[in-house]
Amino acid sequence: MKKISSFQIDHTRLLEGLYVSRTDVFGKETFTTFDLRFVRPNSDDILSTKAVHAIEHLAASYFRNHETLSDKTVYFGPMGCRTGFYLIVHGKLSSLDILSYVEDMLKFIIDFEGVIPGQSEKECGNYKDMSLREAKTASKKYLALLMENNDKRFEYA
Repeated sequence: MKKISSFQIDHTRLLEGLYVSRTDVFGKETFTTFDLRFVRPNSDDILSTKAVHAIEHLAASYFRNHETLSDKTVYFGPMGCRTGFYLIVHGKLSSLDILSYVEDMLKFIIDFEGVIPGQSEKECGNYKDMSLREAKTASKKYLALLMENNDKRFEYA
């Protein structure tokens, strides 16, 4: 069986950052998948399911309602390993092209107050497993990391 591209990344060398995971072309359409790597793989800082779930709901709502990206956002969702998220957008973009949008999304989460979008029994299959506090903590840490002047945070190791 052919090994998929995400399994070909050396996770022992991968740092936290914002990476282009892959670019796919379907006919004349191009889609870019971004790896929003909140924490270093295989570390002790893996995101809790409560933080991941809350970030997923908030970030997906943010991107799907964004005035520029709403019609370009295909998907926002968590990695099974709980080290980050995937964002798939229509078009060929670089990490630096999307950086300001990701930073704004993180600020949205950090400043968010109230009930998380979709956090009800009717709207979500596991609505009790969310923590706004944990989502804010993880988002603050990731935002600080992205704001560092370190180009290595934007290229796969």
